[in-house]
Amino acid sequence: MSANSPTAYLVVRPNITNGILIGTPAAFGNIVVIDDALTVGPDEKSEVIGNAQGLWVSTGKNFPSLTVYLDFGFTQGEFNGSSISVFSRNPIAQTERQLAVVGGRGKFEMAKGVANLKTIFVNYTSGNALVEYHVTVIHY
Repeated sequence: MSANSPTAYLVVRPNITNGILIGTPAAFGNIVVIDDALTVGPDEKSEVIGNAQGLWVSTGKNFPSLTVYLDFGFTQGEFNGSSISVFSRNPIAQTERQLAVVGGRGKFEMAKGVANLKTIFVNYTSGNALVEYHVTVIHY
């Protein structure tokens, strides 16, 4: 969120002055929209194969947690034009966590599964993070 060309924007901030992470993008009640690069690996020079678009709402009043809707759209390779949809609670204070895959389109039509996440880097003040996703889906 703090880069020269940010891919995430805080669009709603509630009028509250107490609680966890106040003054950060993860403060309770904040809504953030994203359009992040989807890459093969965590290196910034890694091949871009699509993008992750969606939003997250900071829903953890007493502990850092988000509710996320993300659509992983593929623009390259075998899955070009297809996407995987995730809608789940994301307990961001945990280094490793699991989100629900609730659907998809194209080659991932009717997808169900899980996304296993591992935080590589996070800065709660700036909102910058690098998170590795390993996604397992069953689809028709």
